[in-house]
Amino acid sequence: MKEKVKSTDVFGFIKPLVDVHTMGVFTIANLLMDCGYKVYVSNDDVNEAVQDLRKLNNYGLLKRWLLDKHINRLGFSYRLDPIEGCDYFMSLYEHLENDKMFAKDGGPLTQIFFAGLPDTCDRVKGKTNGSVLVFPGNETPIESLRMLKVPEESLPGTLIEDNAYDNMRLAFAKELIESGRWQLESYQDHYGYPSCGTKKDKFVDRLNYAREKHSLPIIRTHSGPYNPNRLEALKEYNSWIKDLAQSKLLDVLSIGSSQLTQSHFGEDWKDLPNGGGVPVNSEVEYSIIRDNASPMLVRTYSGTKNLPDLARIHERALNISWHALSFWWFDELDGRGNNTLLENLKEHFEVVRYAIATDKPVEPNVPHHFAFRGADDITYIISGYLAAKACKKLGLKHMVLQNMLNTPKYTWGAEDLAKGRTMIKLVRSLEDANFKVSLQSRAGLDYFAPDLEYAKIQLAAVTCMMDDIDPGNDNSPEIIHVVNYSEAVRLATPPVIKDSIKITLSALHEYRLARKLGKIPDMRYDPDVKERADSLYEECVESIKLLERAIPNLYSPEGFYKVFVEGFLPVPYLMDQHKKFPKARQYRTAIKNGGIRVVDEEGNIIYTPDRYRKIIDQMEK
Repeated sequence: MKEKVKSTDVFGFIKPLVDVHTMGVFTIANLLMDCGYKVYVSNDDVNEAVQDLRKLNNYGLLKRWLLDKHINRLGFSYRLDPIEGCDYFMSLYEHLENDKMFAKDGGPLTQIFFAGLPDTCDRVKGKTNGSVLVFPGNETPIESLRMLKVPEESLPGTLIEDNAYDNMRLAFAKELIESGRWQLESYQDHYGYPSCGTKKDKFVDRLNYAREKHSLPIIRTHSGPYNPNRLEALKEYNSWIKDLAQSKLLDVLSIGSSQLTQSHFGEDWKDLPNGGGVPVNSEVEYSIIRDNASPMLVRTYSGTKNLPDLARIHERALNISWHALSFWWFDELDGRGNNTLLENLKEHFEVVRYAIATDKPVEPNVPHHFAFRGADDITYIISGYLAAKACKKLGLKHMVLQNMLNTPKYTWGAEDLAKGRTMIKLVRSLEDANFKVSLQSRAGLDYFAPDLEYAKIQLAAVTCMMDDIDPGNDNSPEIIHVVNYSEAVRLATPPVIKDSIKITLSALHEYRLARKLGKIPDMRYDPDVKERADSLYEECVESIKLLERAIPNLYSPEGFYKVFVEGFLPVPYLMDQHKKFPKARQYRTAIKNGGIRVVDEEGNIIYTPDRYRKIIDQMEK
């Protein structure tokens, strides 16, 4: 291991509380820590304070955080509306300047920088005469670190190395996008079965129809306009979904619901900040969306409280295609809701029971939420397996297994394949006559660059990787969640959504043909991926056996709670401002050979079963 240059620089990162996007902040924080820097991510009190620094004591709270942590390099992130983002940042910048907090005036801050949408970055540069370093999102991880003047000798070696598989996919995708052939892609026509578009329509009916037609995957996408006027936003969204339904390209409409819809459904929102998304606040509004969306199926987020009640509303008003549940997340852990962790888990288990009673599938949105907070690849896999087995033990008949690729975005493709194959192998080992699993694959949340033409290439390239998870199986993945290529720049409108679906389908079809013709390698036989997957599988199996022996009621709310609080599923970048979960944050992770692993203070990988045995020994004392 090369020697890293020690630095006295301390980085601090802030984002307004209204912006729930955290992946970019944790990605750069993780990288800087891997380079040997001290890094602090602000808690909710500070994040809320920067939304209005004119309010009494708010600036004092921010300043105290900066001084207490000895921060001298400050980053600010905002991924929503450009005008609001610039206003938030400039208020911070001007308060710091007036208080002489910058080094040029004798203060501690040697640098302040901004990360956000390209339009926001342009506004910030204009307001500051180009004096502020900005990150519009098209930077590779290594470029980001170099922009922050990290010495070459401190850069993680695995970020610098070239990767043949990833380069091959990008080259294939580049040729496809530049040729324009993707624009000729037509819809798959999954609307021909008897119950389609009726109030008795079901995802399983559509899945079986598409399988019989040999026209999988089912296509799902997540969308919604941003408009501070709630009624105008709903009107615009309903016009969008009529357009999408007429295109026949989309099978499952995923409502990009607002934070207030998830946390305060049916309540008086008054002046509460919405933070973007579709601001649905009644069953009637949901029913209107369902009617306009037909014959598409409809899916939405569960919520952050009263989850069983919301599940019933979603069933009545939407005939929801499947229930999306986060189990450990969207509560006190991530600040998305006020449920305690145990309360949240109990509500989630109750919703699974309700889904079983209504014969609807469940999608555990679990592994990537651990990855967002710095978890290692083993934790990604095991968390997905635990959720799946809990669902099966409760009696669920059909589960949607979400596998988010490029999370974090500097993960190598070979590791993504190994990680995905391992999780799928473990979860499918649970299948029997009464329990079936549908793989849903998707690109990562922070994967796409703000260069829209390059983002189209990225979308095609990640679709190729989805097919390589189970190559040779034309029914895999059964579902693709198409992340729209404009993700890094702006919310996707219907034209962007339709183009994103066409790119995805075209890449999938052409990549499969190229493999059959021998023009690209068949990743089934790639020795590197096989070696990685075999190693991950053995480590996971041994770890799961240890968990099942150590925690008798493992597949229960109390068992899931204990797994988390004891630190079996490490999340080093969990904010945890009240320090309720110190064991969950006690382990460090780092990028190793293109994947994420738990490491010791010297950067050596810690074998997961050895770590589990240590935790179990401490539990038994």
